[in-house]
Amino acid sequence: MAFQPQLKILISHDQIAKAINRLACEIERDYQGKHPLLIGVLKGSFVFMADLIRQLDLPLELDFVRLSSYGCARESSGKVRVVQGVKTPIKGRDVLVVEDIVDTGITISSLLDYLKRKKPASLKLCALADKPSRRRLPVPINYLGFTVPNRFIVGYGLDCDERFRNLPDIYVIED
Repeated sequence: MAFQPQLKILISHDQIAKAINRLACEIERDYQGKHPLLIGVLKGSFVFMADLIRQLDLPLELDFVRLSSYGCARESSGKVRVVQGVKTPIKGRDVLVVEDIVDTGITISSLLDYLKRKKPASLKLCALADKPSRRRLPVPINYLGFTVPNRFIVGYGLDCDERFRNLPDIYVIED
């Protein structure tokens, strides 16, 4: 039988919805009169990004990037690999990266460096969750949903070895 961890709710779907509404208002205010390109970091951000863009009342475009630093482990390997790069030209564009969680900062810092080399007009980061207690590289988060404790979390797009992404709330895995 497969490992069945104990899950304890950390952030409810209602709390997530309220945070997304707040983030959408902030993003709309800052991007008024602009046509931003939102770049989702796959796979974790897709649920968050889908809900976020439905709250945004402004013209926008979407693209995705897929990175790997975890593999099948709970700890980042520290080595970031671009599995799928950005397809949309971003030179001179206002770019907003949408990420599920900022943890050590290694993965997102690597992505931001990759995107900066493509010369966007502006580059900002929107993260559903931040785990600052594990930060190894500084990361500027312009739009943040929640600060979370140093625990492994799943649900609402966040996974553990590809499991639990479909849960509507965010849970802590109890060891």
